[in-house]
Amino acid sequence: MKSHWIAAAGLTLAMQPGWAQLWTLAPGDLAKAGAKSKVERFPDGRPKVSSELLAKLREMDIAIEDMVVQIRSAGYGSQFAGENWKVLNPQKKLVGRAFTVQFMPARPDLSEMLDARGKLRNQSAIDMLQPGDVAVVDLFGKQEGGTFVGDKLAYYVWKTTGTGMVIDGSMFYLRNIEKSGMPAFYRSTHPSSLTGATLTGINIPVRIGGVTVMPGDVVFGDRDGVLFIPPALVEPIVAGFESTQARYEWIKKKFEEGKWKSSDIYGGPKDPALIKEMEEYIKQRQKK
Repeated sequence: MKSHWIAAAGLTLAMQPGWAQLWTLAPGDLAKAGAKSKVERFPDGRPKVSSELLAKLREMDIAIEDMVVQIRSAGYGSQFAGENWKVLNPQKKLVGRAFTVQFMPARPDLSEMLDARGKLRNQSAIDMLQPGDVAVVDLFGKQEGGTFVGDKLAYYVWKTTGTGMVIDGSMFYLRNIEKSGMPAFYRSTHPSSLTGATLTGINIPVRIGGVTVMPGDVVFGDRDGVLFIPPALVEPIVAGFESTQARYEWIKKKFEEGKWKSSDIYGGPKDPALIKEMEEYIKQRQKK
């Protein structure tokens, strides 16, 4: 079937089996939205930052503050959401590719229009998740009736993606979810089913707090909050941090030798031989 173009929103009303009533970006539009990103893409056009880069982000001792500086210098001023989160398993980082899900407050005429093409619910989006995805769910901060998952569906998400979730809404049965080891960011908990909300979009721009999240953004969550990194900036961030870490290692080694004053090393060596040694050390560390 042909797709219908929703001109005002710049979105496509997808006519594919299983989610025919939802708004989504067509592959070509997703590619245009992330034209600066040269990373591989999923068939639906969503950027697919490499698993290798995701693993490095997960393993590196990098702070959100350091990444925010680089992201802002590239023109992205609002990619950090740090306010009012509850965090499940905060000792773990949450790193993966954003799979965005949008809900809106239910209203009869909208529900009637969407239900005419087949009823969809939270599981419709959950069943589309792939390894490395992070479900980023805009449930407009809803508490009662805003429960995207309980323990059973959360366990499915955990085993399918290996990452976690960011839910601008609620979860329940937290004790059981916590036992799985899955990290998650959520606004509240409530012992109720998902009601009063309509699933309206999958892999479209969504708002999480004051941040616009695009499908395929890299999600980085730790105790400080959640950062949504544009795909084109992930590799420069990783490379820059690796270079900085190698430089710090070299400085420590020089101090351990006890042959140099701090002014000879810290702030950048002045001796050409030391400069060359430092540069070679950084290159070798980056190769490893």
